[in-house]
Amino acid sequence: MSFKQRRFIGMGRGQRGLTLIEMMMVFAVIGILVTIAIPPAYQFYQDSQAREQVMEAVNLLDSVKAPIAEFYSEKGRWPTEAEFDSLVTVRTGKYVASLTPGTLAKGFQVTAMFRNNGVSPGLLSDGTGRTLVLATKDSLEWICNDNTHPVTGIPDLVAGNVLPQHRPASCK
Repeated sequence: MSFKQRRFIGMGRGQRGLTLIEMMMVFAVIGILVTIAIPPAYQFYQDSQAREQVMEAVNLLDSVKAPIAEFYSEKGRWPTEAEFDSLVTVRTGKYVASLTPGTLAKGFQVTAMFRNNGVSPGLLSDGTGRTLVLATKDSLEWICNDNTHPVTGIPDLVAGNVLPQHRPASCK
């Protein structure tokens, strides 16, 4: 038998496959791609989770509009904290710790504070829950979060600190 006729068993020309080194390189490339892709995907997940949790605060704040507007139209003034408590019976939620009223020089605001735990990390600031604000000058037009513009906003508004990427379009 000549040298050219000798072949290793199972190594015919028609067979193709990956060597151990090639397989290790494929796994290394996949590992690198995964380490690049996971952090942005995780951040996207956390942001979407925070946006869903902010919607609970928006819904609670929306439920405040009608009783406050009715009170203001009947009495011609903003409710005190005790009156607010009797007007708004639901002031907490799964992610919202409290709704707090505040009378401003030229308006009224309600602040939703998020819980310190059980919320997305994006809704925490230095270990405490962030805030979302709903305010009005006349009980007809309500402004969400931080519009202190002298013409369209509300002076003396204590702005909320929910990050812009977590707010709904109505609060940006």
